[in-house]
Amino acid sequence: MHLRLVAPALLAAFAPTSLPADPLEPVGALLERLGLSEIVQIMREEGIAYGREMGVDLLPGGVSPAWDAAVRTIYDTDAMADMVRAGFAASFGTTDPAPLLAFFGSETGEKVVSLELSARAAMIEDPVEEAARDAFRGLDGAADPRLALIERFVDGNDLVESNVVGALNASYAFYLGLADGDAIEMTESEIVSEVWSQEPETRADSREWLYSYLLMAYGPLSDDELADYVALSSSPEGQAMTRALFAGFNGMYAQISYALGLAAAGQMKGQDL
Repeated sequence: MHLRLVAPALLAAFAPTSLPADPLEPVGALLERLGLSEIVQIMREEGIAYGREMGVDLLPGGVSPAWDAAVRTIYDTDAMADMVRAGFAASFGTTDPAPLLAFFGSETGEKVVSLELSARAAMIEDPVEEAARDAFRGLDGAADPRLALIERFVDGNDLVESNVVGALNASYAFYLGLADGDAIEMTESEIVSEVWSQEPETRADSREWLYSYLLMAYGPLSDDELADYVALSSSPEGQAMTRALFAGFNGMYAQISYALGLAAAGQMKGQDL
């Protein structure tokens, strides 16, 4: 089981002379400017599509109305946003959000978030994703200046590793849900062994999807804009935000995956009756 965990807007600090008042508390305001409401809606659409694929592959009777309804209930955008906010706030702690709020309130910050959201939504469609992957495959290993900037961004924010950890944790949670729902008989150590066996394939796929997505998303940015973006992402505030975003989204996906495992177990047992 592999879910896309790329956190949106992995940026750093930018500090103009004044910061407009915001009616929301700082962490909530920051997440709003990062497009939390929009990204969880996109993730819901991804999840519903993934649920259909899972139903075809896993359930003996395929996708049923009951399964579709269960998936739609699990991918509840309000609950998803609440989970992300809680995980983000716990990780972000006492980090000063003011420079981040300032950047994401700027024209450039809004442009970056918009590009990320548009690319994420577009890649729900298989032909778009495959075209993006093909574009990256054609550049992978080449001495391309734009790819080099993306590599600095990925390495500086440890994006591949964070996505792999999140995907493996989500897979573990899914198997645990199946086991707790009595659909499979596996011990915790057996689940860990099974999930860890997926690591090489998960890492390769995560890397390819990640670079494909970032190249597509940041294509409209100028080289100077992207270079500034990469440099800003290494600030203490930017690094804290990146960690907090992954804490929020990875925690959300783990809970969703466990719920999917339980729901799948219920469907499998019901169809066996």
